[in-house]
Amino acid sequence: MMEPKQTAVIVGVDLNDEHQFQYSMEELRNLAAACGVETVGEVTQRMNRVNASHYIGTGKVQELSAMLKQHDAQMAIFNDELSPSQIRNLEAALECKVIDRTLLVLDIFAERAKTREAQLQVEIARLQYMLPRLVGLKESLGRQRGGVGTKNRGSGETKLELNRRRIEEKIVALNKELEALVSQRQIQRKRRKRNDVPVVCLVGYTNTGKSTIMNAVLDAFSPSGDKQVFAKDMLFATLETSVRSIELPDRKMFLLTDTVGFISKLPHYLIKAFRSTLEEVSEADLLVHVVDYSNPGYERMIAVTKETLKELGADGIPVVYAYNKAEVRADLELPFVQNNCVYMSAKQHVGIDELAGLIRERIFHDYVQCEMLIPFDQGRLLAYFNNHAQVLATSYVENGTKLTLECKKVDYVKHRKFVVQT
Repeated sequence: MMEPKQTAVIVGVDLNDEHQFQYSMEELRNLAAACGVETVGEVTQRMNRVNASHYIGTGKVQELSAMLKQHDAQMAIFNDELSPSQIRNLEAALECKVIDRTLLVLDIFAERAKTREAQLQVEIARLQYMLPRLVGLKESLGRQRGGVGTKNRGSGETKLELNRRRIEEKIVALNKELEALVSQRQIQRKRRKRNDVPVVCLVGYTNTGKSTIMNAVLDAFSPSGDKQVFAKDMLFATLETSVRSIELPDRKMFLLTDTVGFISKLPHYLIKAFRSTLEEVSEADLLVHVVDYSNPGYERMIAVTKETLKELGADGIPVVYAYNKAEVRADLELPFVQNNCVYMSAKQHVGIDELAGLIRERIFHDYVQCEMLIPFDQGRLLAYFNNHAQVLATSYVENGTKLTLECKKVDYVKHRKFVVQT
């Protein structure tokens, strides 16, 4: 027998007539839907600052209470992170479950996390969120069975009842386990740097099509090689960092990384917990900022992503823009490239070559075209260039193999004695 769908009223404060407030509320509605919660009503209030005790004014609290009873809704979902005292006061006044935006996002992350690293990151973030709120939540734990805010790998309710000391010990233990996984990732990154392979990171708002772009690039350049990554039209489909090796037709190779999507008001607990995953972004050679061009609020999404990149210390890394889902624009003939932007449709595999071209221009600028004469006894070097450079022409002369090639500058310098002076 299916459980009845949970219902909620969403609540938001429009501070100083915020330009993007309505979009933020729509996003809250989508976040609730991602948790299987149906929104049956909405309460908003314009204020200069949120009410310290109840987030909204007392009149609005009464209005919210009446709406909850009218729709028989099980919870109220608030558009900002609530303080412990606000949660306490609201639960007492409304006599229902009170959820804030942060807990909603944490819940989605807990639902989506598949790898051990992602699960650890989410659990640490959830415990850090819960720590100051334990006193206020103890009274209402009896109501919190199933549903939003408690989908925490089967043992969330008992963990909420742990005292402060035991939760802090749990956070320390989880952090130790996470650090071991982080060190493995750092070793992998050092190995990549030693191999001198450029790293390109896909970044952007959640559900803009980063994973779809990655799969389309793999289809185009590694059709029988690397595995596809999970891609689905839903918020935070990707929580694990996926790295795939891409080899272009001219033998140039780079690593393409798919990362967790951003969202406005991304909880600082999550940025902190996911630091090991997001380190991939701050150490990249190039960022591909994926934009959902079909979304009317795409400019705001760009601004949120830029702000998050700044928080991560990644705002100084070169960027190219992939305006994805551009097939919805009838006035645009795809693919369309302008400066460092490509308008494309990853789903239709349109614009992939153009995106690869932009990436190539930005990260492979230290290549040299030359002629080399490789002696016959240097067969390994000949094989190396055939595998790691673009060989444009090959001819055989009396004392070796003559190659016309384009190679990395570092290889050119290392093997300069074989260069034919022209």
